[in-house]
Amino acid sequence: MDGLRGNPLAVLTFIVAPAVLTNAASIMGMQTANRFARAVDRARALSALLEGKEEVSDPELDLRRRQLEYAERREIILVQTLTAFYLAVGAFAAASLSSLLGAIFAVVEQEALRHVALGLALASGALGVGGLLAGSGLVVWETRQSLAILREEANFARERRKKPGLPDANAGSETVGQ
Repeated sequence: MDGLRGNPLAVLTFIVAPAVLTNAASIMGMQTANRFARAVDRARALSALLEGKEEVSDPELDLRRRQLEYAERREIILVQTLTAFYLAVGAFAAASLSSLLGAIFAVVEQEALRHVALGLALASGALGVGGLLAGSGLVVWETRQSLAILREEANFARERRKKPGLPDANAGSETVGQ
């Protein structure tokens, strides 16, 4: 740490890294918030489509019920993902502030406070990286859930087309977007 005292600009490394990671976590959070909004819209559309048809047993309605279950699971995963990304943003902001305080304490030669501030910066940065990794993993999981229901829907449509005399799976029904 003595090198930091000789070169005050070296401290910027400790401030800039969390700032860049804050930006990454913020972008991931915005993208996930958009995915969450789309999952909510999909669940609402599916609920409206199924309203009043609880007792009806039809292969297409069964598919839509499963899609609604998937949409609900996706919403839960996406809320967990948003929590992880927001935690990361807060942790990186705390790491930046702690690094700045550590630099100030180094300039005013408060060694004990400098060590505390830089330890806090390291812990906050590690928490932020953990949140970013956890959120990224959850996004991958949610994407795989979406792919599973899309495959199921595609298989249903292919099977529907193979059976003579049955209308196409999408004929006469509203397309519900992802």
